[in-house]
Amino acid sequence: MKDFDIIYYTLFPTDNLYSSVSLSMAKEFAKSNRVFYVNKPYSLKDFFGNLKNEKVKERAPKMLSNQVHYEKLNKIPENFLAATPTLTLPINWLPDGKMYSSLHQYNKKVVLKTVKKLIQDFDIKRYIYLNCYNPYGAAVLPASYKAALNIYQCIDDISQDDYTVKHGYDLENEAIKEADVTLVTSKQLWNLKSKISPNTHILHNAVDQTVFRKAIEETYDPPLELAGRKGKVIGFIGNLDHLRINYQLLKKAAAAHKDKTFLLVGPLNNTEYLEVGLDQMPNVILAGGKNLYELPQYLQHMDCTLIPFKCNTVTASIYPLKINEYLTAGKPVIATNFSVDIRSFSDHVYIAESEESFVQLIDTALQPQSKAQIEGRMQVAASNTWTARIKEFWDIVDGYV
Repeated sequence: MKDFDIIYYTLFPTDNLYSSVSLSMAKEFAKSNRVFYVNKPYSLKDFFGNLKNEKVKERAPKMLSNQVHYEKLNKIPENFLAATPTLTLPINWLPDGKMYSSLHQYNKKVVLKTVKKLIQDFDIKRYIYLNCYNPYGAAVLPASYKAALNIYQCIDDISQDDYTVKHGYDLENEAIKEADVTLVTSKQLWNLKSKISPNTHILHNAVDQTVFRKAIEETYDPPLELAGRKGKVIGFIGNLDHLRINYQLLKKAAAAHKDKTFLLVGPLNNTEYLEVGLDQMPNVILAGGKNLYELPQYLQHMDCTLIPFKCNTVTASIYPLKINEYLTAGKPVIATNFSVDIRSFSDHVYIAESEESFVQLIDTALQPQSKAQIEGRMQVAASNTWTARIKEFWDIVDGYV
């Protein structure tokens, strides 16, 4: 459907430090539709706590003068515009009650003001409002905004994080009830959210092959972090958060494979890795967050890849972005047995039934790989592209407009 604009309000800003569902989908939408990407607003706390950040500096003049900041992305040159709203209030610490409700309405109006300005400035007539996992602002639009569809996109079990569950759980369930359509990324999320709305559909995560195929099509020097290192490289790419990552398992694997380097690429937003002493392991490199377009260089120099997730309620709802990114490069993958969706890859991924098995499978994954194994992985990834997902998206939308 090429006659809709997309207004995409998301939890994940354009300068996010790891792959995001919303930016990947926006890039694909922009091939045939105008996309207006509304970044998560900065709260006053976030803004003043990050004044040294270059993107905050760039956006500050508009935000401080109570104006919406517009920006283009070089990597999405056509049909795409990002908008950063004015500042909101940090209110998640408040208990439920009249004060929270009142201030929440203020924050909601900040986002609604941004959407209204986009509609006016760019003569937006026929559009879909798509909200990716951000029930805190304008979860759905009022009827007066005349969106053709309000779609809420759930990508994680919001009930399992102490921060988000406080207000987000109820706000998300309310959003799902009010939305015309709900999209979920995993089978377990469908089990949870289809009880709230019958208009719930699975739209799995996918891969941008134009980015990750470069890991096999181009030749990169080893990343600087690997300078002076010898031996095999065991890699991870993604968000190194405390809810998903089994740091004890990573430490156990690094201790059992001292002759190998564990290269962990992604933002560290917790202290659990320090508490378990992972940072003290001489064969572990914590490379930090990288731009999406830097990742093929790191992936190319990994001999096998990991999804070292805990097996818990959070991960039971995950279809990980990284699985198809790894497979696009033909890399062997070792994963814990954390969800129904990861088990669907069992013909092409080594799935560990225990921590001991996970550690042992590293040696198995490092054995010479046959051409058929490598091509099989790449074929699976080729069927899980964002191009394929956007086609599925429009097939779903066809049933409602």
